[in-house]
Amino acid sequence: MSRRTSSQKHAPIPDHRYGDRLVTQFISYLMESGKRSTAERLVYSAIDSLEKKSGQSGVEIFQKAVNNVKPVIEVKSRRVGGATYQVPVEVRPDRRTALAIRWLISYSASRSGKSMAEKLAAEFMAAANNEGASVKKKEDTHKMAEANKAFAHFRW
Repeated sequence: MSRRTSSQKHAPIPDHRYGDRLVTQFISYLMESGKRSTAERLVYSAIDSLEKKSGQSGVEIFQKAVNNVKPVIEVKSRRVGGATYQVPVEVRPDRRTALAIRWLISYSASRSGKSMAEKLAAEFMAAANNEGASVKKKEDTHKMAEANKAFAHFRW
């Protein structure tokens, strides 16, 4: 890490189909071995199937799903005097988005279904309706932070 200046964060370029930065970020997280076109095809077909099933804008459902999965608070381990405490801390906005995307991808991959695009579409739809495994993960994270609220004074 440089002592002089901190590195600048650059925003991702909006995707060419919807002009949305969140879609670009999701595609980048989904991409494996540099195969961007495959990841784009999966995400776009999932969003298209959302539009067909619900009749609403697929991108809006996708954005609602990501917003419903974003955690507000999480626990971090702090070692104090030989004991390790789970200390609740607020989640930074960029980490919130990263966690939400990561959870959506991992829980849609573990779903039973035919193709990854169908799994993604099903998880997006469930998350937009505040149900599904990724929303449960967020609620579990919040419950754990609430249970360990007594150790909040170890935050620094």
